[in-house]
Amino acid sequence: MQRITTAQSFDTGVERLQKRQSELADAQERLTSGKRVSKASDDPTAAARAERALATQARSQASQRALDASRNAMALTESGLADAGELMHQAREALVASGNPSYSDAERFGVAERLSAVRQQLLSIANRGDGDGGYLFGGQGSSQSPYVDTATGVSFRGTPGEVQVASDEPLPRSVDGQAAWLASPSGNGLFETHAAATLPNSAGSWITSGRVADPQVFYAATSPPAVADPASLLYRVDFVTTATGSTYTVTKDGVATALTNAPYISGQAIEIDGMAFAVNGVPAAGDAFEISLATPSLSVFDTLDRAIAELRTPLRSGAAVAQGVQHGLADLDGSMTALQSLRSRVGEVLNRADMVEGRIAEQSLAAQTERSNAEDLDMVKAISDFQNRQTGYEAALKTYASVQRMSLFQYLGN
Repeated sequence: MQRITTAQSFDTGVERLQKRQSELADAQERLTSGKRVSKASDDPTAAARAERALATQARSQASQRALDASRNAMALTESGLADAGELMHQAREALVASGNPSYSDAERFGVAERLSAVRQQLLSIANRGDGDGGYLFGGQGSSQSPYVDTATGVSFRGTPGEVQVASDEPLPRSVDGQAAWLASPSGNGLFETHAAATLPNSAGSWITSGRVADPQVFYAATSPPAVADPASLLYRVDFVTTATGSTYTVTKDGVATALTNAPYISGQAIEIDGMAFAVNGVPAAGDAFEISLATPSLSVFDTLDRAIAELRTPLRSGAAVAQGVQHGLADLDGSMTALQSLRSRVGEVLNRADMVEGRIAEQSLAAQTERSNAEDLDMVKAISDFQNRQTGYEAALKTYASVQRMSLFQYLGN
């Protein structure tokens, strides 16, 4: 009986030692890893919370990568539009200088060469890459340069629209530059003036690009139901010259208006339906000008092509030069406005990217905090627990050593 009881005591002591040693090893492992939950069996609920937080962190990291891609592309786009704006200002200054009456045909030809160089640089900007195999102004994608120079002018062969990055936040990876480069509003943005298409005007008069003097009257007179089809609305100014001077009549879709046989004074504003424009010079009998609503058809490159062609044409009259400069400046201003508007939208995307980055950082921090709360170790408590378990293990070890000496054989031996 004594032998069996002693064996049981030994077995119980060894079992307790093993248990305390295991608990001490677990405590030491937690201290080393700094984690309270290393596997799901440690705390299933906390492990599930930590897993959800880890998934949120992964999404935040993916969103940050998408944000960085969008911001890089938009920064390059904004830089390209800034370069384009500077080139457009150079073109405008050159075109203004070409209107100097003292310029010779050779000097205007030199200005045309400057504009031609500007055009090539602008085409290069329109086809600028994003550094990742795509194009900044290629819309939804293009396997080659999206703007191609053909015999009839520059055309767009990309896919209209924008490429969005793979993120919870709607951020673009490219922009649809077709509208800004090739389809901005013609004329002054609301209406355009030009010589009558059906009659070759004399070389003695020209018309300004005009402005909207009264927006309320303008929109009331040029929008439905006042006008069935605004796209086909056409005003026409016809001149009659007599020995006593010149008069003009303004018609609207072929119907005479209140401005009938009005005396003509060079440079004096002609106002009708909220629009104001002026004819300058000395119109000949039969000269006519037309005013139509603006259309989204203005191309930066076509504008420069027309200006270059006119500047290369010799022996033009002063009125023809003035008319060409006037229309060229109006079209350049319209294209500059469209490009500047696109640059403003890109700037807004960059500002939004900064706010999105803040939200992503907050989301990531919240997920990190949640994960930490679920699985991280309270170091003060863990150290105390480790010390307690170490003390318990040492005590159990000493107790076991004492029990080992409490046998009948040792008693008889003594």
